[in-house]
Amino acid sequence: MPIISKISAQKKPGRYNIFLDGKYAFSASEQTVAKFVLLKGRKLTDEKITEIKHYDDGARATDLAARYLNYQPRTIFEILQYLKKHHISDESANDAVEELKKMGYLDDHKYVQLFIKNDLRVGTDGSRSLQRKLTQKGVDPEISQVELENVADEDWVSVGQRVLKSMAHKVGKLSERELKRKMKTKLLTHGFDSNVSDMIIEAMDLHADEDEQMEALKKQGIKAYKRFRRFDDRKRKSKIRNYLFTHGFSSSEINAFLDGDIIPLDELSEY
Repeated sequence: MPIISKISAQKKPGRYNIFLDGKYAFSASEQTVAKFVLLKGRKLTDEKITEIKHYDDGARATDLAARYLNYQPRTIFEILQYLKKHHISDESANDAVEELKKMGYLDDHKYVQLFIKNDLRVGTDGSRSLQRKLTQKGVDPEISQVELENVADEDWVSVGQRVLKSMAHKVGKLSERELKRKMKTKLLTHGFDSNVSDMIIEAMDLHADEDEQMEALKKQGIKAYKRFRRFDDRKRKSKIRNYLFTHGFSSSEINAFLDGDIIPLDELSEY
């Protein structure tokens, strides 16, 4: 039966090297040494050695996971991946996860709730984007879906407005219709669904007054004229009409520009 012949401290605080019959056998934490009363001269059976190693691996896994959680909340999947990088066995990693769950330090439901709460407070992600990010963090999609369904549509308005904040200055530079279209596209790319996007845009109160709309028509009309000035008069007007239409202006507004009511046609060449 092997006998502990030497116990030496490692450079890493709290870890010890255990020597059996004059040869290095395994390392153990201070906690493990105390629990199993590992002292020089003690005899250890093979079964006891296996038990000590298993306990120490589990204790190390729990300690690593707890330290990782100290920095910020984590999902169960993130903890398992972290422990895997530190060469912790699957069995010990799973044991550590169960221990932390019992202690209330690891809970994917609470993680999702906190993740959503943070986004509603300072984030810029819609529900679909949050669902995707949470799935990438290893959260069961059903858990995410349940928690996201508990968020009222109205609660997404402030989040969406943060997304659109940089576009507010475009009132008067783009037609109201085009500005809303661009805003909706941006919201959709941030993971908001169509109905919520419409609600967010409506809450922005983007209705341009007549002067702002005419200013936008003037800016876009001049831009169109510069782009198509090389064409003959008939083709140029046709292309300008199509351009302004695709930029959200009504037929009456386009006709007003082409009739020279916004800018005299003979002055367009000056721009």
